Amino acid sequence: MVFINGGEFLMGTESGEGHPADCEGPIRKRQAAPFYMDSTAVTNEEFKQFIKETGYQTEAEEFGWSFVFYQFLASDLKAVVRQVANTPWWCAVESAYWFQPEGPGSEIDSRMDHPVVHVSWKDANAFCEWAGKRLPDEIEWEYAASGGLEQKRYPWGDELNPNNEHLCNIWQGRFPTSNTAEDGFKGTAPVSSFLPNGFGLYNMAGNVWEWCSNAFTELRDPAVGQMKAEEDKAMRGGSYLCHDSYCNRYRVAARSSNTSDSSAGNIGFRCAADV
Repeated sequence: MVFINGGEFLMGTESGEGHPADCEGPIRKRQAAPFYMDSTAVTNEEFKQFIKETGYQTEAEEFGWSFVFYQFLASDLKAVVRQVANTPWWCAVESAYWFQPEGPGSEIDSRMDHPVVHVSWKDANAFCEWAGKRLPDEIEWEYAASGGLEQKRYPWGDELNPNNEHLCNIWQGRFPTSNTAEDGFKGTAPVSSFLPNGFGLYNMAGNVWEWCSNAFTELRDPAVGQMKAEEDKAMRGGSYLCHDSYCNRYRVAARSSNTSDSSAGNIGFRCAADV
């Protein structure tokens, strides 16, 4: 784990780039107490050890399905899965779990150093408890993602691709039909891919969404928009499916949420711990 000394910082943004309902602003002063954070998201290897020692069953396994991006499905599965009405690139796939992320016939043997996916907020907390850690809250996460920089769009600065270099795993091309994979990946990337930020943390932008401990409502301005349900939990970081045309949430201040029992092929987590 990486020790992060904490301190006062300017949280949020007023850039107007995000979705209004996400309430990324206004910019406000916040204090992050000293804490520890894992340098990477939890890997398939680590989660496999947790399952081996505890016999834990994820919520996706209990429900019998999870969400998979349509381009990752085998042709025989594409004909039978249920697509999501407003986001047809997501398919509800039976038996899509952390150990077979694209459903029956898929495996993770060659992806043990990739982030575990198809894990809910409850699943993430169960792992954290087993590991003697916890999920970070949004204040900790944003402070950590900044890498010591203040009010920058990304963990490394304001330019997405400085010197034409790819520094995160996001969608390139035309979403959701054509991914040119110019960053080297169409799906998840190994957790230590790309350069770490100023605090030594990897992939604080893109790759997989990361659950935070707090409800999405807790850091919102109640005067802005309609509050989401209390069971909606905050997520940070964006994922390999993020693209400016519909989801530019791979910025440091960007926010999103999901119900605590949700899982998908682009949702993972990383752990934090008290000093």
